[in-house]
Amino acid sequence: MIGLNHFLVLGSVLFAISVLGIFLNRRNIIVLLMAIELMLLAVNINFIAFSHFLNDTAGQIFVFFILTVAAAESAIGLAILVVLFRVRRTINVDDLDSLKG
Repeated sequence: MIGLNHFLVLGSVLFAISVLGIFLNRRNIIVLLMAIELMLLAVNINFIAFSHFLNDTAGQIFVFFILTVAAAESAIGLAILVVLFRVRRTINVDDLDSLKG
């Protein structure tokens, strides 16, 4: 039987991998966005696990809001990346330090 601690360990491992991905790879924006998405999914696993084991649907409803925000963040982030790549011909974070309005 899978208990609450199994889900919490899985969520913490995914969260640690995403934090490690953010700190190790600060050059590519796409990898940074993927690490942020992985971090949000780790939090969602914890919400769903607690919601299931406490017999409360509030956590599962909150997950839908988090997924909606994550989808919007991905769409807007990728659209900004496409524009930046067209203008600068790179998506390297070090090359995008100065933006002109």
